[in-house]
Formats: sequence, structure tokens, C-alpha cells
Amino acid sequence: MKKTLTICILLTICWMGTLSAQVQHFTWQNVQREYLVRTPANHDGLLPVMFFLHGLGDNITRCDQEFNFGQIAEDFGWAIVVPQARNLGMGTMWNVGMTNSDVDDAGFLLALLDSLTAQYQLDPDSVFFTGFSMGGFLTHRMAIEHGDRITACAPVSGLIYNAQASLTPVAPVRMLHIHGTNDNVVGYNGYSSAFGMTLGLGVDAIMDYWQNTNGCTGEPAIDTLPDLKNDGLRFIRYTYNCGTDLQHLKVVGGTHTWYDDQYDVDYKNVIYEFFTGRSAPSGIPDRKTGQLRVWPNPTNGNLNIQLPDSDSPAQNIKVFDVYGKVVDVVETQRAASLQTVQINLSRYPDGVYFVQAGNSAVTKVVVAR
Repeated sequence: MKKTLTICILLTICWMGTLSAQVQHFTWQNVQREYLVRTPANHDGLLPVMFFLHGLGDNITRCDQEFNFGQIAEDFGWAIVVPQARNLGMGTMWNVGMTNSDVDDAGFLLALLDSLTAQYQLDPDSVFFTGFSMGGFLTHRMAIEHGDRITACAPVSGLIYNAQASLTPVAPVRMLHIHGTNDNVVGYNGYSSAFGMTLGLGVDAIMDYWQNTNGCTGEPAIDTLPDLKNDGLRFIRYTYNCGTDLQHLKVVGGTHTWYDDQYDVDYKNVIYEFFTGRSAPSGIPDRKTGQLRVWPNPTNGNLNIQLPDSDSPAQNIKVFDVYGKVVDVVETQRAASLQTVQINLSRYPDGVYFVQAGNSAVTKVVVAR
């Protein structure tokens, strides 16, 4: 599945039938805007919500058809919101500062979130944004201008536009940036050979920008994801040592493409794992079940851990550093009910660690004194 966009392409496909009937409307700046919402058939409690922002010239019904957001909503157990960009002269496009338009797309997205929260029982503390190409540009802009309301962002093949590069983000934000090194539409170095112009900061500068924002120190942990398919690509993950999660997935040989399960890495899965905190460098287990509650986080050393239910007589608490090395193991005895234990991480240097008890999901912990 590829979504390759050039300046001369304007997608005008309109899908009919039940799909079109699901398009909803919301008035913003005296203009009726369109969007789609997909939710799981059955759920209890508040729903995490993920906004997907499409690329230049695209439309929400085509995206819904190709991405199958209904199935993603079921698989994630989340609400998926797909808003439609307006036609700003070069087809449907988000206002990221490239035109003189006064369309306030960032305000539209927040107002839409507010209007949907009660209707769909959305969790205001679990709000996620991802987007492709120009949608990736707007994802960065949302993180910069409204990161205090966003849990995490994952722009794909989109940059920080020059107009935003001088801005100070309102808050640190968990960020995963995904980009192919052979992208000729939105170049890895910021230059677009398709458009014949520089579109924004290059990826290296973007990562520097977010390192400064998220309080990162030292060099990132680097691991190459398994290369099992003959796809001609290498997926290299950079995990930075930050107070707020920061990762870059560098797709060596990757073009202006959203890669799916035909490739070694399915973007939607790696984004979901990052959003849920299950993504970690090689050597750290990241596909476990169950919940693990830890506090305070960040910690000055003393960490409380509430163990998940388990049928095993004992649960080993493992602590990993950012390189996947086990630095500590603490054994606890099986309790009749939820059990809280305390471990002391003060003997370790300040930085990022990962904690797992039994088969629970891995939880990131920041030690800062």
C-alpha cells in the first residue's frame, strides 16, 4: 500500500454507499468541515482517541477505504478521527504556513476534539495525533502549539515548516518521527526535488529541536529492526535519553510511502506501540500483556510498583537500561490481591529505564535527581 503524492496529483475519488453516509459535519470559522469517526463495536469506559491527518490532495473517504480505520479502531480499542482538509488552492491541504490562508486548522482540530469528547466518551488524557506527508507537517505543528493537550504524536514523512521552527513548544510532547531517506517529495534533508524547494527543517534538525524540548542528554540508543522480508529497506530506530519519550524511525531506502504489513515494519503497529509505551530498544521485551502501575514517574530513586494479577507464585521485576541490558532483578512473592512493592533506583545514573514485572507490559521510568 503506497501513498505517493506529487504536486500535480489531486485525488478526487468519491466513494459511494454506506461509507459516504458516515461523513459528519462540524462548523468552524463559519465553514462546514467534514470528518469521519470510527469506534470499536464494544468498549467500557473512556476511549483513547487518535487523529489521522491525510496528505496533500487526499480525502477522508478514500483514506478510510484504504486504511480500513474501522478495523484499526477494533484492533486498538480506540476511537479514530479522520478530519478533512479544505481546498486552499492546490487541492485539499492543511494550513501549516505554506500559504497566506487564514484558515485555523489547529483550532479546528481542537474544537472538533472538544465537540466529540462527550459524544464518544473520549479520554482527554489519551489524545494522539499522526499524519502522513502534509498531515505530518500539521502533526508537528499541533505538537508545537498544543502539546499540552496531546499525549503523543507520530508524524510520517512530514517536517517542521520553517515558520514553526523558531517557535518554542508549549510543552514537551512524546514524539516519534518516521521518515524515509529516499523521499523525493518531502526530503529527509528538508529539500523536495518534486517541488524544487526546501519545505522545512531536515530530519536531523527536527530531532535536535525535539531533543532540546524534551530534555534529552547523551547519545541515542540505536537498534535495527529485524530484516525478514525482501523489501529492500532497513528500519533503524533511535531512542533518545529524554525526560519525555523521543524516537526516530529512519527508513533507509524508504520513499514517500506509508508502509504496511507487506514490509518488515507496519507503520500503524509501530505507531501504536509507541503511543502505548510498548516500544523499546532491542533486548527489551515490548509485546507483553497486563498493566503495571508505577509512581512517582519521574522518580528521584524510590519507585512504587503495583503488580498486576498473576497466577505464578512469584513475579520477577526486571529493570533494563536504554540498551536493553538487565541492570536489576527483584523477586516478589505471589499475593492474594494486587500487591505494591518498592524498589530503589538511586544507585543508577540519572536517565531512562524500563521496568517489567512478570509478563506485564514494559513501563518507562525516568530517574532524575
